[in-house]
Amino acid sequence: MQALLTNIRVHVNSNLYIADPTTSVLGQKILSQSVILIDEIGLEKFTFRKLAEVIESTEASIYRYFKNKNQLLCYLIAWYWGWMEYLLAFETANLEKSKLKLEKAVSIVTATSKLPVAVMDIDLSRLHRIVQSESSKSFLTKDVDRINKEGAYVNYKQFVERVAEIILEYNPSYLYPNMLVSTIIEGAHLQYFFAEHLPRLTNKQKDNPEYLKDFFLNLLLKTINK
Repeated sequence: MQALLTNIRVHVNSNLYIADPTTSVLGQKILSQSVILIDEIGLEKFTFRKLAEVIESTEASIYRYFKNKNQLLCYLIAWYWGWMEYLLAFETANLEKSKLKLEKAVSIVTATSKLPVAVMDIDLSRLHRIVQSESSKSFLTKDVDRINKEGAYVNYKQFVERVAEIILEYNPSYLYPNMLVSTIIEGAHLQYFFAEHLPRLTNKQKDNPEYLKDFFLNLLLKTINK
């Protein structure tokens, strides 16, 4: 299954790029190296000039694929959630009980599922950290409605809806499945950030690497219990 996942082609809305970066060696290099650079220095310090130096190309060549770094960030986040949706589908395909599917979904969201090291040379662990720390910047903006109309959040919405469907399998009468899923996802991102930088806001357990999974799974099941 890991081999299948590494060869999956994730669809990203064409409004999130000027030229499809997955169709050329340079485009794929832009994606893989931007993930490394953003993870190392953060989005604020990241520039196309710095990326051009890393990939030994020019800023102009990067602008042929993305109009600015915010569009590149939206692309990377959309790609991440598209890939996560495929992962969820694979991981739950042979599970019959909805409770087991939910356990797997929470495991994926909290990054305790075993993932391939890289897909299309994109380092998934680095991209996961970027999504945790930078993804809110893609929608906590005054341009959110315009960006939404361009389809930037489609993959994220589809992932949320897929998990919400599993919740409704477990309890068809539960009224807030999408709200609960998005709360768990964003909450997991915040708790990871708090654990690294503001530990008094969380309860990191050094002897239990799956403490976030345990917490959010407990929260989920108790909330939707019939």
